[in-house]
Amino acid sequence: MERWPQLRQADWKDTQATLHLWTQIVGKIRLRSEPMLNHWWNVTLYVTPDGLTTSNMPYRGGRAFKIDFDFIRRELRIDGCDGERASFALEPMSVADFHQRLTAALASLDIHVKINVMPNEIADAIRFDRDTVHGAYDAEQAERFWRILLQADRLCKQFRSGFLGKASPVHFFWGSFDLAVTRFSGRPAPPHPGGFPNMPDAATREAYSHEEHSVGFWPGGSGMAATFYAYA
Repeated sequence: MERWPQLRQADWKDTQATLHLWTQIVGKIRLRSEPMLNHWWNVTLYVTPDGLTTSNMPYRGGRAFKIDFDFIRRELRIDGCDGERASFALEPMSVADFHQRLTAALASLDIHVKINVMPNEIADAIRFDRDTVHGAYDAEQAERFWRILLQADRLCKQFRSGFLGKASPVHFFWGSFDLAVTRFSGRPAPPHPGGFPNMPDAATREAYSHEEHSVGFWPGGSGMAATFYAYA
């Protein structure tokens, strides 16, 4: 596979829509499991050498677990701190089926996390457990997307390294479905106007509570091509 593979929006838009919702389900498990961190840094996913991960998440009884999208082996994998493991194949399936399989896989490890089943930042959203509309999944296109994220992660980390002030990790936001790194001036920002679909304005205002400068990669959508972006 090329280091910078081609990813045409027309070739993978249906896979993108499905994968976006799958990552939201996994991301919401991290949201429920982690203590709140400024600007919602506690909810993001991270790029790995084979996919995306929640990283370590605490669970009751002193336990811990993580959930990985493995785009090389084409599986969703859960690993616990006591050697327990569950997995299932990443293949065409509805969002409702993915939600059910993941819930069952977690339960098989005696892990039970209740999430809000409404997607965020998506207009005309369907509950995860009732979404039989989105189910297309092309594993090759998903791998292409991840391989681009791998290079974008490298570039964003290099960009972040030259800044001495407060800066975020390089992380993947499952709401907007983009990889980003953010630098902060240390000064409060005016209240954000909000208005994102299926997203509480209070959450947006916390995310943008201080002056920031973000750069990142977005894979495109709604007729727009993939792009690297920067905004302040």
